[in-house]
Amino acid sequence: MKRRKYYAMGMAVILILSLFIQGCGKKAEEVSDKSLQQTEQDAEGEETESLPDNTEELTDENTETDATEPESEADEKKPKPSKTPKPDEQDAVTEDNQEEQETKPAKPTAFPGTAYPSTAGALQVNGTQLTDENGAAVQLKGISTHGLAWFPDYVNEDCFKQFREEWNVNVIRLAMYTIEYGGYCSGGDQKALKELIHNGVSYATSLDMYVIIDWHVLTDQDPNTYKDSAKQFFAEMAEKYAGYNNVLYEICNEPNGGTSWKDIKSYAEEVIAVIRSYDEDGIIIVGTPNWSQFVDQAAVDPITGYDNIMYSLHFYAATHKESLRNTMTAAIDAGLPIFVSEYGICDASGNGGIDEKQANQWVSTMNSYGVSYVAWSLSNKAETASILNSSCNKVSGFTESDLSASGKWLYKMLTGENADIASIGQNSGGSANGQGNNGNSSAGQGNNGQGGSTGTGSSAASVTLTNGDITYTAELKNSWESDGKAFYQYELTLQNTSSVSCDKWEIDVPFSEAVTLVDGWNGDYSTADKVLHITSKDYNGSIAAGSSVKDIGFIVSGSKDMKVSE
Repeated sequence: MKRRKYYAMGMAVILILSLFIQGCGKKAEEVSDKSLQQTEQDAEGEETESLPDNTEELTDENTETDATEPESEADEKKPKPSKTPKPDEQDAVTEDNQEEQETKPAKPTAFPGTAYPSTAGALQVNGTQLTDENGAAVQLKGISTHGLAWFPDYVNEDCFKQFREEWNVNVIRLAMYTIEYGGYCSGGDQKALKELIHNGVSYATSLDMYVIIDWHVLTDQDPNTYKDSAKQFFAEMAEKYAGYNNVLYEICNEPNGGTSWKDIKSYAEEVIAVIRSYDEDGIIIVGTPNWSQFVDQAAVDPITGYDNIMYSLHFYAATHKESLRNTMTAAIDAGLPIFVSEYGICDASGNGGIDEKQANQWVSTMNSYGVSYVAWSLSNKAETASILNSSCNKVSGFTESDLSASGKWLYKMLTGENADIASIGQNSGGSANGQGNNGNSSAGQGNNGQGGSTGTGSSAASVTLTNGDITYTAELKNSWESDGKAFYQYELTLQNTSSVSCDKWEIDVPFSEAVTLVDGWNGDYSTADKVLHITSKDYNGSIAAGSSVKDIGFIVSGSKDMKVSE
């Protein structure tokens, strides 16, 4: 009887405990449901938060939605997604906001951070913004070499190190000319030029910097002229550097001479395909028409089918002002990723006076849009754009006295207004340039300097001529000689002498002999024997009666005796 009694008591206890446990379970389910509902509400109210770890235990409806989303399969098919969420945020990205991230141009809300390969990794293009491997906005700020064939000694580790440590430079551009004297496609030592590039990439890599390999199209005007050579060159570069996270490819520096965007795009698509056969996601920078200024044309018809493509814009602040800035910002707003792979603070010839006000406005605009920029040029060439004085024979360890006015502005801009410029080079010894003042340079041509020209100084000579209702003054601002040629830089002032306003204008500038156009700005240019024909741009064609327009200019070449005919 006692055994049965104890057995009955035990069963009663078990029954009571079972009922108690079931009640607790129901209470727990109610709490869990409330927590889940609160979590879903929080997630709807703040899109950037991740969903909790128990998302697999959601309702059947939510589970079905997750199961049918093809996120992972779609990502695997893309060469490289524009932005990949962090692992703990992957489930928080819905179909709608994933599509928005991939298609909406990204404009930074704050200044992008400084990028170094060790922390930023391989760069990518997210919308219009250059970003690090995690999608955070970054900027590259650096310096371009002059022509490697003419100024090879600046490609050394001590030089790059000083710019990295003292100037806050995080990118070096290696400019290799194609057909100028010593150019890659015009009889230059291709083996030696490629060795300079390999050394430059090696130094930049060891110093935790990014590096741009620049196919420096200029005098050849149309990149298609040496397209086969470009494809072979970039195949070799991409194969060698596909595994690097710090190498960028610039495939045509400054198309010019009337080369259309259609021609540039056709060239670019072939060269990009070659690079992508080795390097699937390296950043590729494509030049644009008219010395890389007409980015608006690329914005209307961009290259498709590839990720991580950017488009170059070049400016020289004393020549290219608000109108070109507006062109740049409009292109970015239209969705075009822009990289300013070359700029100066003087005029477009690489000479003339410095315009710090315009330069600072350019920097402010580029920073607000997150645009990366690279200054021209690391050399001691006797021109305003060089960051070193022509008397400086060092190739590293530069001090304040070695810097030109452009160099001093650049140092302060990169390091801050309160930077102590007198401290430059105090911790590094300078090495001398064995080549002397201008190295073995030659073939100088205005806008990009093009190495070691013999300047004859500026001139006050001017000629005033009339074409219909337009009277213009052509003032000779500068002239120089190089490689047996003479170069002349002119600035124009046009006046509408009629009693009514005009919507557009065109003029002919006659010369004493056949003329070759080297550069031109704020107009459309063509030549016919001894005549340079100039027509207005959309933004400067309107001239009120009796009013004038300025900031129009060009560089031409010819014999030592060439001049504008009166």
